[in-house]
Amino acid sequence: MHDLITGCKHKNPARQRELFGLFAPRMMTVARRYTAGHAEAEDVLQEAFVKVFRSFDQFEGAKGVLEAWIRRIVVNTAIQHWRRRHRHFPASAEEYLPENPVAAEADTLMDAEELLQLIASLPPGFRVVFNLYAIEGYSHAEIASLLGITESASRSQLARARRQLQEAVFSLQKNGMV
Repeated sequence: MHDLITGCKHKNPARQRELFGLFAPRMMTVARRYTAGHAEAEDVLQEAFVKVFRSFDQFEGAKGVLEAWIRRIVVNTAIQHWRRRHRHFPASAEEYLPENPVAAEADTLMDAEELLQLIASLPPGFRVVFNLYAIEGYSHAEIASLLGITESASRSQLARARRQLQEAVFSLQKNGMV
């Protein structure tokens, strides 16, 4: 791993290809959670890895830290991409919804690809907030800062995203598709 990191710091194309091959599949999954489709996720992934290679001289650390560093760049690139495409975040009032037991069962009833498809079907604002909060672990204050919205708008978007996902899972269960 040390040779890989050193090679990337020295902008060695073979080492850069190796790093891309090592991390691209996992980072593609991250990018897909923030985008509407595969092609858009590929664009985000490509832009993110360009940033990774341009700023690699700033990286210091080991393999686990490297993956987290690359992941952060992919997430930030996806957010920037989202901002360019969706300049107006939908305004909304603060909204709190009770947890639905159907959603808690979703991960045992569906495989990862089905869950990714449901998340991808969310409206863009809902999808970004859901991913940042539920998957990446950001707080509402951090999300508000990243997206230029209020904390209550972040909470509202998360609540609406959860409700929409719960309704989708319930509908799939009702129709015997899960």
